[in-house]
Amino acid sequence: MTETQTLAEKVFADVTTEIVRGERKPGERISEQMLVEKYGGSRAPMREAIQKLEARHLVVRIPHAGARVVSLSLAELRDIYEVRVELESMACRLAAERMTDDEIAELQQLLKNHEDSIEAEQGMAYYQKAGDLDLHYRLIRGSKNERLHQMLCGELYHLVRMYRYQTSTSEKRPLQALQEHQRIVEAIAARDAELAELLMRRHIQTSLQNLEFLLEQSQA
Repeated sequence: MTETQTLAEKVFADVTTEIVRGERKPGERISEQMLVEKYGGSRAPMREAIQKLEARHLVVRIPHAGARVVSLSLAELRDIYEVRVELESMACRLAAERMTDDEIAELQQLLKNHEDSIEAEQGMAYYQKAGDLDLHYRLIRGSKNERLHQMLCGELYHLVRMYRYQTSTSEKRPLQALQEHQRIVEAIAARDAELAELLMRRHIQTSLQNLEFLLEQSQA
């Protein structure tokens, strides 16, 4: 990996985290020059990082306005969540049937780490890092269905994380979401596939309801 590629990867990872955590707001401009001023280097790796953000649907290019952090309408979010609730619930059912005991033990430890993280945030936020540190990602991978993994953990994965994090910072939601995760993992550990599927469905539907409420408040 060249120095340019390494810098592009770092900028991409940092800006992704900032967008997911809401540190860069929907509609906020992101330019090559702004990134050069922050990270140094040339414009080439910054251009590459912005292109990767576009490919992950975290950034959109607007004519005469440049690259901006994505801002989805409520209708667009509902479309995404309708697909997500069906596919992730299925993945959860398959995970209950197919995950090994060791993999389930790792899920339980992951939730303990999440609990410690929420306590460190004084119950005000529930931020899950991407990939193996994300319970949803681990459950999808635990389905042992490659097509499901591609659909749920591909190009829309970080976009979904962005809106998941928004709901997880609303009042009382971090602990509530953790408890919902704990019940899902308990059902998986008990090999109760139908219950695990139902609990995930309810969990995602609750997240959408919270998101709808937050967006309606912000537009009021």
